Amino acid sequence: MKKLFILAALVAVVSAMADPAAKSLKAPPAAAPLFECDFSKLPTGALPESFMVMQGEFTVKDLGTNKVIELPGAPVDSFSVLFGPVTNANISIEANILSTSKGRRMPVFGVGSGGVGGYKLQIAPAKKSAELILGDSEPQVIASAPFVWESGSWTHCKLQIRRSSDAWRVEAKAWKSGEAEPKDWLLATEAKEAPISGQPSVLGSPLAGTPILFDDLKVTSVP
Repeated sequence: MKKLFILAALVAVVSAMADPAAKSLKAPPAAAPLFECDFSKLPTGALPESFMVMQGEFTVKDLGTNKVIELPGAPVDSFSVLFGPVTNANISIEANILSTSKGRRMPVFGVGSGGVGGYKLQIAPAKKSAELILGDSEPQVIASAPFVWESGSWTHCKLQIRRSSDAWRVEAKAWKSGEAEPKDWLLATEAKEAPISGQPSVLGSPLAGTPILFDDLKVTSVP
């Protein structure tokens, strides 16, 4: 009797696997990136025309182990470069960013959406914080949270914007590259107005007078 029960259970499992309805219960595959670039196949020097440099002397640099975008340490100002698809919601924007401090001076860097006037995740090491900001000429700090930055280490930045019922959900997190992605968002806010439509961006202010490096740019659609 016990053997018959086990055999019946096995038959049920096999039938479920063959049932199209059972297959539909499987988790959907991860969305393919809308844009992805690690610069390994690009020649060194000026960025290709698919990147729109708003300000700054961004160039492709070969580090020997990999290629990156480099923003030089001078002049000291706020710079950004746009890339990827023009959109305003249901996307995730990611990048690895590295820089170093010099004395008490530290850089500012991050990723953005909606062109130069959209939402941005900004890492401000001098403040020991991560910030969600909106706007360009007079940026508004929407939210902030404590964040410990490590000079000379890659930081992974992630900004996500998605439609949630009758609001727009803006979420962001950052962590040391190579470590596990935090489960929870570091920053989150909701807005009633639709975000500005535009391209994603990486941004930097070399306040320490040292270069800022960007790598592994990725834009992915999210539910």
